[in-house]
Parts: sequence; C-alpha cells; structure tokens
Amino acid sequence: MANHKSAEKRIRQTKTHTLHNRYYAKTMRNAVRKLRAMTDKEEALKQFPTVQKMIDKLAIKHIIHKNKAANLKSGLIKHINELD
Repeated sequence: MANHKSAEKRIRQTKTHTLHNRYYAKTMRNAVRKLRAMTDKEEALKQFPTVQKMIDKLAIKHIIHKNKAANLKSGLIKHINELD
C-alpha cells in the first residue's frame, strides 16, 4: 500500500488514465476490424481517413507505439488496394 499522499493520488490517476487509454485503443481496434472486413473498395476508401486519424492521434499521445501505427496504416492500405 502507498505510504505517501502523492503515491495514493498517483494510483488514482493511473487507474483513470488506464481506463481512458483502454477505451480509445479498443475503439481504434474495432474501427480497424470493421475496415478490414469491408469488401467494397469505395466504402473502405471513405472510411480510411477517419481510421487513419484515430491511429495517428493514439500514436501522438503514446497510447500505441508509432511503429505499430505505421504498420496498421500500411496494412490497411494494402487491404484496400487488394479490393476490387
């Protein structure tokens, strides 16, 4: 257990931040999943900028690593280009 007031506050803050980060990471994963499930190229191209924006925001805020963000975006572009 924490011995200092500041340590107790830090524990509370960490819980809050963890919940916040988990929510946005999960939302991004669901959006990526939906985009990968799409079979219509035009619809996927419409949806891609919003997913890309989500991924970039999470990378900037260090919720996901910047290399993971780059890998996700390149994988999505490959998927979209393979659609007919």
